[in-house]
Amino acid sequence: MRFSSALFCAVSAVTAALAAPATKRSVTALSSSQLASFTPFTQFARAAYCPSSKIQGWQCGQACDALPGFQPTLTGGDGDAVQLFFVGYWPQENSVVVAHEGTDPVQFESDLTDVNFFLDALDTSLFPGVTSDVQVHNGFAAEHAKTASTILAEVKRLISQKGANQVITIGHSLGGALAELDSLFFTLQLPSNIHVKAVTYGTPRVGNPAFASMIDSKVPDFVRVNNEKDLIPIVPGRFLGFQHPHGEIHIVSPGNAVACAGDDDADDSQCTIKTVPNILEGDILNHLGPYEGIHIGTIFCN
Repeated sequence: MRFSSALFCAVSAVTAALAAPATKRSVTALSSSQLASFTPFTQFARAAYCPSSKIQGWQCGQACDALPGFQPTLTGGDGDAVQLFFVGYWPQENSVVVAHEGTDPVQFESDLTDVNFFLDALDTSLFPGVTSDVQVHNGFAAEHAKTASTILAEVKRLISQKGANQVITIGHSLGGALAELDSLFFTLQLPSNIHVKAVTYGTPRVGNPAFASMIDSKVPDFVRVNNEKDLIPIVPGRFLGFQHPHGEIHIVSPGNAVACAGDDDADDSQCTIKTVPNILEGDILNHLGPYEGIHIGTIFCN
């Protein structure tokens, strides 16, 4: 798996940094090839904003053109009550891909800084064996539950039909939160020989420290990409009981990215919580990109 192996090296760098004995964690600069390995996933995240009518024939413009051979098999959502999503088979990687649409960043910021949400236990019918101390944003959990069973059935069908050995879940913004939940959901619902990988972009905090720890232990191949001064990754606040899992890749500037160690507690100035210590110092436009030359959002479906 060409793209996956290069990206996994970046995640491994984070894991290695975690094991370092120094009290101050160092960051690991990504090489140009490691940065380039994100491109297919970024294009999938971009495609998730496109109407289902364009996804069904894989005619969504630049994002679809960048991923020739991909076979979409299920689309859903309406972009309003239910976020758009698609599922399909990626022959080059022998993988099933699940991608979720995000949402308008200004409205999303408002929702995430509002106090009308709470941490809640996961639904054990979807997340079997997870204890009640593992909690997530109730709104994200509700949105995920709307499509989880339908998506899982298609993922299982494709694994059986195509012989896929990997499921990759991808999303930006709210779609990233759904992809993060998907990564645990698939790990718990699929056979252990199916590798689950997650790549998210501009993702808000999804759950509490117990949830972050579960992602760490159950989904080692997990990456969350933050762009420059994007403020969405620092909300909801840690003071409200939220925490990111491992896997931060921070694009400091075009062509310059670092892997940050830890679970939302990096102490290097190049990592997101130091670059954007509060929302007043963030830039909502960075939420849309560019992620190494690629913008993500409804207006970039062309």
